[in-house]
Amino acid sequence: MALFEGKKGLILGVANDRSIAWAIAKTIMDQGGECGFTHLPDRPDDQREKNRRRVAQCLEGYAQAKFLVPLNVQDDDQIAHVMHLAADTFGSIDFLLHSIAFADRNDLNRPTVETSRSGFQLAMDISVYSLIAVTNAAKGIMNRRAAIAAMSYFGGEKCVPGYNVMGICKSALEASVRYLAYDLGQRGIRVNALSAGPLKTLAGSAAGVNEMLQLYRFMSPMGRNITHKEVGRTGAFLLSEMSDGITGETLHVDGGYNIMGSPGRLLDALRDPPAESGALI
Repeated sequence: MALFEGKKGLILGVANDRSIAWAIAKTIMDQGGECGFTHLPDRPDDQREKNRRRVAQCLEGYAQAKFLVPLNVQDDDQIAHVMHLAADTFGSIDFLLHSIAFADRNDLNRPTVETSRSGFQLAMDISVYSLIAVTNAAKGIMNRRAAIAAMSYFGGEKCVPGYNVMGICKSALEASVRYLAYDLGQRGIRVNALSAGPLKTLAGSAAGVNEMLQLYRFMSPMGRNITHKEVGRTGAFLLSEMSDGITGETLHVDGGYNIMGSPGRLLDALRDPPAESGALI
């Protein structure tokens, strides 16, 4: 029996076929799960409906994709509409993936200390509060033993220059995961975060992903970068009953980069001449 056979849920935040959310959703559907999808609303003047079209192209050939609707997570009425649609379509749901984050590019590209007040509020509302809002709206239709997963990044734990205000948002997101895990624990609902290493995605392009890919390849214990498939499988694991005993956690999929206390093998490239053998004291 497939891992998600008979399971139904929501995927919030696919942008295109390079999205981490799509890698997770694809794994779920390949394992028999049924999904309802949301996409970033298109501008009223965008007759091509670019955001919807990108996601719709991903879903072609997947009968398990039951609907695709726009969602502005700053609008509680739209959130409620998505949950009503999920209830009408599925009755109840077993999983919810939150893969939504946004900061104004002007704020991302300036030092954190210069973040505008309005930009900070916008980034926190969309990137953090939205998890609380959709969880609250979804809890009434979630089965016992259901799971919620949110997407994070190491910049929420340590300072990653260039990640700036989004790092603060990810830190707040991970704290929200812990408190939501407590609130929903007695209902049997689990809430976790998945902290992925750098991947070439639409969001990653705004955060200097190419430089980070080189750094991770040198520093991670595995000596390579992760793949979309690896993150997809891990995200699906967190949303499945295989992870029943895990809640309130941030699970890293980064080749071990987060465990390193020194630049690791990057030192080999910097040594000229090579250092003498011996332990550091």
